[in-house]
Amino acid sequence: MGLVSRGAAEAGLGAASAVDRPGPPDAVPNPTPTPSAEGADPGSSRGPGMVLKAFFPTCCASADSGLLVGRWVPEQSSAVVLAVVHFPFIPVQVKELLAQVQQASQVGVTVLGTWCHRRQELEESLGHFLEGLGAIFSHKPWFQLCRERGSKSWSCKATHWRGPASPAASGEDQVMLIFYDQRKVLLSQLHPPTALPDPQAGDTTASAGGLAAVFDTVARSEALFQSDRFDEGPVRLSHWQSEGMEASILVELAKWAAGPVCLFLACLLSLISAASSCRVFKLWPLSFIWSKLSTCEQLRHRLEQLTLIFSTRKAKNPAQLMRKANMLVSVLLDVALGLTLLSWLHRKDLIGQLADALIPVADHVAEELQHLLQWLMGAPAGLKMNRALDQVLGRFFLYHIHLWISYIHLMSPFIERILWHVGLSACLGLTVALSILSDIIALLTFHIYCFYVYGARLYCLKIHGLSSLWRLFRGKKWNVLRQRVDSCSYDLDQLFIGTLLFTILVFLLPTTALYYLVFTLLRLLVVAVQGLIHLLVDLINSLPLYSLGLRLCRPYRLAGPSALGIPRLESPHCRPECAGVKFRVLEHETGRPLRLLMQINPLPYSRVVHTYRLPTCGCHPKHSWGSLCRKLFFGELIYPWRQRGNKQD
Repeated sequence: MGLVSRGAAEAGLGAASAVDRPGPPDAVPNPTPTPSAEGADPGSSRGPGMVLKAFFPTCCASADSGLLVGRWVPEQSSAVVLAVVHFPFIPVQVKELLAQVQQASQVGVTVLGTWCHRRQELEESLGHFLEGLGAIFSHKPWFQLCRERGSKSWSCKATHWRGPASPAASGEDQVMLIFYDQRKVLLSQLHPPTALPDPQAGDTTASAGGLAAVFDTVARSEALFQSDRFDEGPVRLSHWQSEGMEASILVELAKWAAGPVCLFLACLLSLISAASSCRVFKLWPLSFIWSKLSTCEQLRHRLEQLTLIFSTRKAKNPAQLMRKANMLVSVLLDVALGLTLLSWLHRKDLIGQLADALIPVADHVAEELQHLLQWLMGAPAGLKMNRALDQVLGRFFLYHIHLWISYIHLMSPFIERILWHVGLSACLGLTVALSILSDIIALLTFHIYCFYVYGARLYCLKIHGLSSLWRLFRGKKWNVLRQRVDSCSYDLDQLFIGTLLFTILVFLLPTTALYYLVFTLLRLLVVAVQGLIHLLVDLINSLPLYSLGLRLCRPYRLAGPSALGIPRLESPHCRPECAGVKFRVLEHETGRPLRLLMQINPLPYSRVVHTYRLPTCGCHPKHSWGSLCRKLFFGELIYPWRQRGNKQD
């Protein structure tokens, strides 16, 4: 096959302009059609008169004349133009390049037609020559796209060859020209992501439909964009990267050093993970502490994040890559906030001031609790309590307050050093410091938790006793084996003892309920403070900051839902728009092809957060309002951690 150049075309071929208005198709002089290439598209046998869609990259609008290279999507009757091959070229080398691209990307890349950009008067003779290239690169339909000289007018036609013996029987279809930004489409990602075929499994058919097929074609054709106009190869292309690939020495050095660094950190993290899973930590006291403390849960969650970030395994799909990026940005922001907090605490010596103020605050809290218990031991709000039970409960709780104050004063010499180490832990991240703060609050309010447990257990015992005695009055009992209430006959002694116990429990219930109500409110106050801290920790851990940054700075990277269809010619003034993309009408005149500009609609911020939200440690309980009210009414304990085996409403 000889070298095809523009000079030979202008010297030896006559002038013939491309058809830019609808009408009966003109016969191409001296056509030499050849049989269809192997693996021709199944949609090429469709008859003329259809409306075809041609997706043309905006970066090729000013390119020199040549061949249109892309993919034909028969299901959508659409042609996706990927690049323009310039003169001079050797047809055999063009076919070899397309075969290499098709093998690397598993995309059926072929020559779709010709592109004619008329810049000078002498270039008008190029049109007839470009029409004759259909004999070498046979494709049905054969697109002929032309841009007029000195104007913004475009012409486009798609020709079908019926047979080599009757060239005049060729048919022409109407073409809708859709421009798209190739770089944005290449870097964007439709949501939810379409399932791409697996090249290793031999799947060469794209599973995407509608506009998702366009995005899928451009995304998998990166092998075609590796060459540019400055390459010394035999084929010169125009595409979004045709001006040369951008490179940075720092980026290349970072890529070169990322492999050994990730391997070293992955080995170090595996050693830490193996040490944390030692048998010593699985013994009963240590395992209980490890599973209940918020700090241990956060450190375990942080270890899992770092293991995934520095893993040497390559991400299988863009979703996993986005998850890694979100985790990396989340960890970096967490550490930056922790270092900021650490520098702020040490700059103003707030740790010493906090340690000095802790003992007076503890004494003030203990004094207020003593006043509260003395108020309960009298006649609170004018209520007449059972004096004997009231005095027993009040003195019992006062003794616990005395023990707690003694414990705080015993630890006072070490409080400043403990707080200094706690502040130093902020270098691991703000979430670790907040988790330690939550555990410190739990330790400092341990006496309130004890008061709540004592009151809740006593109240729950009386509620269950009253419910059992109430069933006794009705001649019922609870069947433990069948887990139901059955009928039962009681004798006179049983009814007498039941009546006596029921009366005692009823008169003692107000005193117990009042103590339970007061300490439950105090416990709920502590749980609310810890809940706010946990919410802040979960927000830092789960917020997809990298995805939100892409949505803010480069919104085209996150396109809308992919359940889209390609627009059709339904109305002359239509402006098709859907969730993922929108189309702006560039030209709609009689006798000229409809020209649209495809623009990407970004994903809403709420969908970005919902789609890319990171998992959290989830160590705290999640009760519904109904479940919480039921637990409070029946005196069931509300734990600050998630219980295993308990169903959450």
